[in-house]
Amino acid sequence: MNQYLALLRGINVGGNNIIKMADLKACFEKIGFTDVKTYIQSGNVIFKSNTKNLNQLTETIEKTLSEQFNYSSVVVLITHQQLNKVVEEIPAKFGTDKDNYRYDVLFIKAPLKATEIIADIPQHNEVDKAYSGTHAIYFTRLIEKTNRSYLSKLIQLPVYKNITVRNWNTTSKLHQLMNS
Repeated sequence: MNQYLALLRGINVGGNNIIKMADLKACFEKIGFTDVKTYIQSGNVIFKSNTKNLNQLTETIEKTLSEQFNYSSVVVLITHQQLNKVVEEIPAKFGTDKDNYRYDVLFIKAPLKATEIIADIPQHNEVDKAYSGTHAIYFTRLIEKTNRSYLSKLIQLPVYKNITVRNWNTTSKLHQLMNS
């Protein structure tokens, strides 16, 4: 069995696309996935499947979620090995100064690659810093100047529909859950 992490875009945000985690878990089990676990309300689902084709899995999940919960589902699907790589590739000192910085991980929907879109990620040179990894972009924001960060400008770009953002704490916890 292969272990995967499905990162759902745009659920339980601002009162839109509300999905209870128990219902989400049941939906993944109905598809035939095993060892299904959800983590917090932002749409993080760990599961196992015999299927190795990421594109096929993604299409199945998106179609099922769209039909089951009546919204236009977008899922970034990553393997356990890919999440291990995301954690291995964190930039030096990333996540270490939580009093002064916010740390986010931008997960990129295949077939796009982080290295291809890093140049499209807006950055305010006094506030933001983005680093490209193999499977994600690491984004740091200076807390005292967060209101000047350009991360919010990402929403206006076409590439945004292929990105989902998780903070570093969530990413670390998901990694821990996949390794347990």
